[in-house]
Amino acid sequence: MMEYIKPDEIEKRSFEIIRSELLHPLDPVLAPVILRVIHTTADFEYLDTLAFSESVIELATAALRKGVSIISDTNMVKAGVDKTRLSAFGGDALCFMQDEDVAEMAKQAGTTRAKAAVDKAAMQDKPLIFAIGNAPTALMRICELKEAGKLSPELVIGVPVGFVNVVESKEALTRSGIPYITARGRKGGSNVAAAICNALLRIAGANKNV
Repeated sequence: MMEYIKPDEIEKRSFEIIRSELLHPLDPVLAPVILRVIHTTADFEYLDTLAFSESVIELATAALRKGVSIISDTNMVKAGVDKTRLSAFGGDALCFMQDEDVAEMAKQAGTTRAKAAVDKAAMQDKPLIFAIGNAPTALMRICELKEAGKLSPELVIGVPVGFVNVVESKEALTRSGIPYITARGRKGGSNVAAAICNALLRIAGANKNV
C-alpha cells in the first residue's frame, strides 16, 4: 500500500531522497540550483550537465535583490516563476511572445517571434534576467545584441531543449561574456528554466525573510 505523505512533507522527502542518491558532495554554493533542477526533472544527469559562469550565484542574487524583470521565452516559464518572492524584491516576470507588436516585428523581419521578443526586451529600461527554456533563436539573439553593445543582461539562464541549434546556442552563451547558467547538450526546457529562477530567488531571500 502506498504511504500517505502530507503535502507539506512531499518536497522535504523528495530532497532527502535526492541527497541520499548523490555519489559525491556538491559545491555548497551551486547545490541549491542543482538540487532544485533534479527535483523538478527527476534527472540526475543535470549533476554533470549544468554549467555556471564564475561567481554567477552571487551576481544573480544581487541582481534579484535590487529588482529585475525576468524575461522568459515561454508563458510556461513565466507561470512557473515564484512571483511572490520576485515581487518582494520589486521585480516582475514578463513574456512578450504573444504580444501583437512582437508578431508584427517578426513578420516584417521574416524571423521568429522569439528573436523579436528579445529585441523588444532590449528596449526595457531596467535590469534584466533572461530565462530561456525553449527557443535557441532567443538565446542566439541575446548573444548577438550583447556583442553589438545593445544589451547587457544581469544573467542569462539558457536552457533551451531540442535538436536544432540548441547545443550551438548554449555554446555561444558560454562565450558571450554574459553571466550564465546553462545545461550542456540537448536537455533543458521551461520547467528547468523556472526551477533555476526559483532556486535563485530562494537563495536571494534566505536572509531577508522573503
